[in-house]
Amino acid sequence: MSPPIQAPAPFQAPQAGATADARFDVVLAGSVFFDIVFTDLHGVPSAGTEVWADGMGSTPGGIANLAVAASRLGLTTSLASVFGDDVYGRWCWELLEEHEGIDLSRSRRFENWHTAVTVSVAQHGDRSMITHGHPSPISSDALLSDGISSRTALTELGVMSSLEQEPWWLRAAGQGTRIFADVGWDDTGAWDPAVLEPLSSCYAFLPNEREAVEYTRTESPLAAARALAAHVPFVVVTCGKDGAIGIDSATGEEVRVPAVPVRAYDATGAGDVFGASFVLGTLRDWPLEQRLTFSALCSALAVQQFGGSLAAPGWGDIADWWEATRASGDADLIRRYGFLQDVLPPERAGAVRRAEATFRLIDHFPPGRHTISGAQGAAPRDERPAG
Repeated sequence: MSPPIQAPAPFQAPQAGATADARFDVVLAGSVFFDIVFTDLHGVPSAGTEVWADGMGSTPGGIANLAVAASRLGLTTSLASVFGDDVYGRWCWELLEEHEGIDLSRSRRFENWHTAVTVSVAQHGDRSMITHGHPSPISSDALLSDGISSRTALTELGVMSSLEQEPWWLRAAGQGTRIFADVGWDDTGAWDPAVLEPLSSCYAFLPNEREAVEYTRTESPLAAARALAAHVPFVVVTCGKDGAIGIDSATGEEVRVPAVPVRAYDATGAGDVFGASFVLGTLRDWPLEQRLTFSALCSALAVQQFGGSLAAPGWGDIADWWEATRASGDADLIRRYGFLQDVLPPERAGAVRRAEATFRLIDHFPPGRHTISGAQGAAPRDERPAG
């Protein structure tokens, strides 16, 4: 039997009004990957064989999943990350900044440091991945060392990038920023309760059901949520196809919402979409049940696409779903999601970008440094190995 959880300290409210004039709705920090996703494989690859895939997509990954999800819902989003000076890094930077409207003023580009790459295979609603990369030349704490002006921040417990100083999000919490936290998978199987000690500085905690049960040494997601609610104002335990459980520790309100039934194509980024949606509902002061219901819908829309960050829905996707649902006559869904009529933007939102197989190389090279097949008058290549 695992030892009982050592409870973190009780929640202490941050300074009131400290973020009234915040520049951003959301700030986050972490690593951006260049993801190549293969779908619709003809079989399962094994040693010495080659398998073809009918689909392929290129997309920013890692922390970009969360940044894009937040920005597409209209939250002003700032990302602190490190980008390589290679084509992959430039493409990710331009897509996030120019196409998705994400602030990158706290991010940095580094010469001779290449972008981390993940190749993933999407099968049966899940993924297998291979990743290559190098440690970041600068920490998130350093990128955000001169202060944060944001109403909320999203972070992962257990990620302490510096032993010499307080993590960036703990400093932000002390200044009044509301912290929405999740927790990473523990592949050691220890599920050390000490990881949860910073919960006293968080506003909301959003683990999945396995993480919640393991860290609290309880027998069910509901029991885990109740144990965690003693230490953080809001707890949300996501339960996959079984929906989500939420508890408001101040009022004692407990809410359970079902998942939206869809055919899941790729679950990557679904948790990020859920978290960003919950932040939106919180900033709009929605009731807890409405926040959870909306988050369940957004994550369901995301899993119907492939490509992680670029699978995140925009308001146009939500409006299309609501229109189709009303036309279907599904009384239960229409009742549960009737609030969408009041929260959808009055202007029709345009389509969001989805993952594409590849991109034009010539669009991401500065003039006069690279030779492109078919390009006339280009200078010879001038580049050094990135490692």
